[in-house]
Amino acid sequence: MRFDYPEGATPIDENEAAGLIPGHITTQPELNEWENQNILHAEQWGFSRRRRDILSLGFVQELHRRMFDETWQWAGQFRRSDKNIGVAWEQISVEVRKLLDDVRFWLEASTYSIQESAVRLHHRLVWIHPFVNGNGRHARLYADLVLYNHGLPRIDWGGGSGPEGPARKQYIEAMRAADRGDYGPLLSYAGVQ
Repeated sequence: MRFDYPEGATPIDENEAAGLIPGHITTQPELNEWENQNILHAEQWGFSRRRRDILSLGFVQELHRRMFDETWQWAGQFRRSDKNIGVAWEQISVEVRKLLDDVRFWLEASTYSIQESAVRLHHRLVWIHPFVNGNGRHARLYADLVLYNHGLPRIDWGGGSGPEGPARKQYIEAMRAADRGDYGPLLSYAGVQ
């Protein structure tokens, strides 16, 4: 199968591509549709109830596993190779734990609104890039679940299904601005004032 990557996407190496579970998929649109159906199942699970363990390493991995468990053998496992983005793979667990501790502090100390905390969580989780693929989708759903856990609505994220087309360019630019410490464009993109 030949993979087509939109701007800002993380390429999958040959070994990782071998982890594709469904053997009938031969095109990128087929893969996208299959992954989308898998993600819908994860959303049903995630939004079925509020969770005490949402800010745990185990939950971060379980959410990814449920999002991609019918698609990739490595679903829910932290990557074991370096990519074009993200921390060195050996630092993933440490960085995710630091992020979760920071989010817990932001929420307890009211450092930011819950919505801004969720957007910052999303950005930093994508920056860490803990998984082989699906990091943006995972981080968006994870941020939405944090909001849900606090009785708040999901973020639109450029149209509900995630950033595509012109919205993707705006999203990537906003994420890059956040990389430089300017969260204004990302907060605006997410509709957080």
